[in-house]
Amino acid sequence: MARVNPHRFHQQAYRLVRVSSLFFAFAAAFAVWLALRKTGVANAADRNALQIYFVDVEGGQATLFVTPAGQSLLIDTGWPGNEGRDAERIVKAAKTAGLSKLDFVLVTHFHTDHVGGAPQLAERIPIGTFLDHGENRETTDGPTVQGWEAYQKLLASGKYKRMVLKPGDSLPLQGVQATAVSSDGALIGEPLSHAGQPNANCSSAEHYPADQTENARSLGIEINFGKLRILDLGDLPRDKEIELMCPTNKIGKVDIYIVSHHGWYQSGTPAFVNAIAPRVAIMDNGAKKGGSPSSWNVLEKAPGLEDLWQLHYSEEGGPAHNVSAPFIANPDGPDAANYLKLTAWPDGRFDVFNSRTQNTKQYKAR
Repeated sequence: MARVNPHRFHQQAYRLVRVSSLFFAFAAAFAVWLALRKTGVANAADRNALQIYFVDVEGGQATLFVTPAGQSLLIDTGWPGNEGRDAERIVKAAKTAGLSKLDFVLVTHFHTDHVGGAPQLAERIPIGTFLDHGENRETTDGPTVQGWEAYQKLLASGKYKRMVLKPGDSLPLQGVQATAVSSDGALIGEPLSHAGQPNANCSSAEHYPADQTENARSLGIEINFGKLRILDLGDLPRDKEIELMCPTNKIGKVDIYIVSHHGWYQSGTPAFVNAIAPRVAIMDNGAKKGGSPSSWNVLEKAPGLEDLWQLHYSEEGGPAHNVSAPFIANPDGPDAANYLKLTAWPDGRFDVFNSRTQNTKQYKAR
């Protein structure tokens, strides 16, 4: 019988264990990488990308941008109350994005669903600078006044910087070019560099009475990221849209349109939506707020629109005026706080991820 060399046997066993350990370590790392990709968490492949999280704040707004340089911009803070529900959801999105602080928080206007969550948010995560349009101009609405006073108290603490932006001002973000196009009731006087075309939709455009609320003061921005253009005008109303679009289109076409005013009928005129001709529109509506059938119809018929995404199934819209289930983060029924995430690259490509379905749709560069 052949004798076994104990030393050689132990060497071979050691090599086998080591190879097996390396294999299982690699398999585990690969599984984690796949999980991160599937859940939309920031990873090495996203370092050259712009990431945008559309947080569910039940019909308010909270949109988190993370630039390739690692800077963060949160547009609006959701509602107050509810035991800090909206602030918790925003902080969760920030942690998913790998953030420990928010560099900039932009308040489009001082309605409660946009600025109300700021104090609760500031208790939960460090904030660098607040950006806004200036003073509150609406004094008759109790919740608006309360939201404004709470915001003023937060600023008076001296813990935060504040910048007031005017139309044409650039936001201090690295890696993207962000321009204020509306603020405090004023609009850009000259078209953006890629705009300025006559708007054929103006001949049939309706004329609307001037909106006297804070909506008309919305601080709206256009973001350029390489070949990609993104537009967020807060709750800018119809009369201001017509000023921006007629007779000349001062904005030009965009790739991604964050639907104004949660998809309510007070915004989203055909003359405006058809002229910006978005490829993808994302509506931050709630179950009981936003998604008006008239506004939804305009979006669905917009030239060049590939998809409309919704944060919620709209009860106002009903079966005929909601997109199909794969494009809704929170369908009819109990709310689960699901979010949408958009990842964009400078060449114009972008993906939209639905945290509910765990599916991603890819869009090629235009």
